[in-house]
Amino acid sequence: MDLEGTDGRERGEDDTAFEKQSALFALAVSDIVLINMWCHDIGREQAANKPLLKTVFQVMMRLFSPRKTTMMFVIRDKTRTPLENLEPVLREDIQKIWDSVPKPEAHRETPLSEFFNVQVVALSSFEEKEEQFREQVASLRQRFFQSIAPGGLAGDRRGVVPASGFSFSAEQIWKVIKENKDLDLPAHKVMVATVRCEEIANEKFSSFIGNEEWRELEETVETKPVPGFGKKLSSILDVCLSEYDAEATYFDEGVRSSKRKQLEEKLLQLVQPAYQFMLGHIRSGTLDKFKEAFDSALNEGKGFAAAARDCTENFMSQFDEASAGADIDQANWDSSKVREKLRRDIDAHITAVRAAKLSELTAMYEKMLNEALCGPVEALFDGASNDTWPAIKKLLRQETEKAVTGFSSALSGFEMDEVAKNNMLSRLEDHARGIVEAKAKEEAGRVLMRMKDRFSTLFSHDSDSMPRVWTGNEDIRAITKTARSASLKLLSVMAAIRLDDHSDSVESTLSLALLDPKAAASTNRSISVDPLASSSWDEVPSSKTLLTPVQCKSLWRQFKMETEYTVTQAISAQEASKRSNNWLPPPWAIVALIILGFNEFMTLLRNPLYLGFIFVGYLLAKALWVQLDISAEFRNGAVSELFINVIFLYLTSQPVKHPIQVIIIYLDFSQYPPNSLTIMSLLRKLAEEGQVHANADPQHNPLPARASQSGTNDYNLSSASSEVTSSENGNEYSSSHYKEQ
Repeated sequence: MDLEGTDGRERGEDDTAFEKQSALFALAVSDIVLINMWCHDIGREQAANKPLLKTVFQVMMRLFSPRKTTMMFVIRDKTRTPLENLEPVLREDIQKIWDSVPKPEAHRETPLSEFFNVQVVALSSFEEKEEQFREQVASLRQRFFQSIAPGGLAGDRRGVVPASGFSFSAEQIWKVIKENKDLDLPAHKVMVATVRCEEIANEKFSSFIGNEEWRELEETVETKPVPGFGKKLSSILDVCLSEYDAEATYFDEGVRSSKRKQLEEKLLQLVQPAYQFMLGHIRSGTLDKFKEAFDSALNEGKGFAAAARDCTENFMSQFDEASAGADIDQANWDSSKVREKLRRDIDAHITAVRAAKLSELTAMYEKMLNEALCGPVEALFDGASNDTWPAIKKLLRQETEKAVTGFSSALSGFEMDEVAKNNMLSRLEDHARGIVEAKAKEEAGRVLMRMKDRFSTLFSHDSDSMPRVWTGNEDIRAITKTARSASLKLLSVMAAIRLDDHSDSVESTLSLALLDPKAAASTNRSISVDPLASSSWDEVPSSKTLLTPVQCKSLWRQFKMETEYTVTQAISAQEASKRSNNWLPPPWAIVALIILGFNEFMTLLRNPLYLGFIFVGYLLAKALWVQLDISAEFRNGAVSELFINVIFLYLTSQPVKHPIQVIIIYLDFSQYPPNSLTIMSLLRKLAEEGQVHANADPQHNPLPARASQSGTNDYNLSSASSEVTSSENGNEYSSSHYKEQ
């Protein structure tokens, strides 16, 4: 098969693709391909057909499998240079072409010898050495005889096609070659148009980048929105593309249009960030306006759901209008992603405000419940009785219904689904119940103090809430039992939470075990177990237990121990009151006076003069009694088991036969508890009275006073010394160290 060769005149400038296609077809269907090459073209690029071989090699490896084609390079018009020098240069060029060709993965390491068997021959010039030329051609012709035999030019060929199938095989090979675009190289004018249009496009692109109007628009839009952004940018782009069209109008239309499209894509890629900045400003501005309008609508009292719906629709429409004004005529960009982001931001803001409003409403109604329940519940626990828990349940039900009604009305504006609304209302009811339970637990921790306060109030005050005076007529046992019963009532109320309609036996168990243990023992005589020796109550779950039976027993023991002193003091005060109202000596003393004083009584009857002295002594004692208010001193207390002999020295102004008149007053304080301070006060008053009397009558001649002192003392008064000293006429009067005789 004879081909036209490369660079033929008949082909013209527009059919360079056929050159590659025919060369590849020859290599694909032939066993031996002769390639004519001028001797002086060896080492050149285009003349030696290096680009052609490179393209053919590359496509052949991709389209066909190795078939060992023999390539025989025929060097024409050989010069004086020996073939031994030309052949290595030619083989080296062929090897370099093979190495530089991109190979598929399957043939990345395949050598040139797998595809081609390279042969080199030389022919002399036909014009200059015709005879030699003919000889060389005849010799070359002989090599083609038996060429497919082993050792021949094509002796190692592969993939042989029979003659009957050659037509079909050649047709399929040509079809594959024609469909391969790598061999479809452009014509010369197309190449020129491509280069020049690309240069024009690059110039216009650079001119656009340096455009002052574009640069100012780009800088401005990075910081704030630009009114009329789309129109301004579309105008700048239109001017740039128009300039390109004007300069490229005389070049190939296909190339011109292709390069214009590339320029337009590059320009749009350049301005797209500015467009995104503009959409971002529109989105953020719309979102800010939405927030302001939404808050304003809520402050005006509009329903939350209605305000959110209306504001969303309004401002999404505003965004659509603003984004349409930012669109560029040359681009068909979609702002839906920015719109979706704005919608997500609006929905997120609505969700956040909704959560904040719901939280605010919940906190407000929880605070209302705290204020409505804490104080009244604490007051009800303070006055604990059988009606305490029913009253607390009634209060809880009323306040909960009131709060739930208001909360439900407030939630209606949110247009919530019934499940979520019911859950929130249920949580509010649980919160109200939790307030009562928390208050009950708090009061249970202070139950001992409450019990002592209640006992003290009932024990120390009468039915009219007046302080109780222990006169001796009160039944302390009954009062104590009543006060303890009330305290036990408080303990039983605080033992468990009773917000449900379930009865329990806590009160009866405590009353039977603590107030009347004997009755409990007789009732449960057959059972030796303590009813309070348990960590739980019957019929009361552990979650509702505030004080276990063991804790109640321990609290009651501590309560009784701490209130025992109050009862003892009351008994002592009652006994003291009884003794203070009885001034007669004991009966045995009266009998002793009658028996032992019989002789003295008879002496008085025989000598009536003594009656006068006794009467005078009575008057003096009565005056001292009234003057010193001794009865008041005795009410403050006295000294137990103490007999006091008080000697008053009456100093007369006139000398008498008996200068010292002694009045001995016998006082029996055996009924009173000791109180040395009261005795000392009494002695001090007596001494002061004597001193005042002595100073008021200086003309009387006082006599030395004698101090009565006993050598056998059973009781010595602490700090019992009182002295009265006067320095008139060099005499001293002292009263000191009065002791029991």
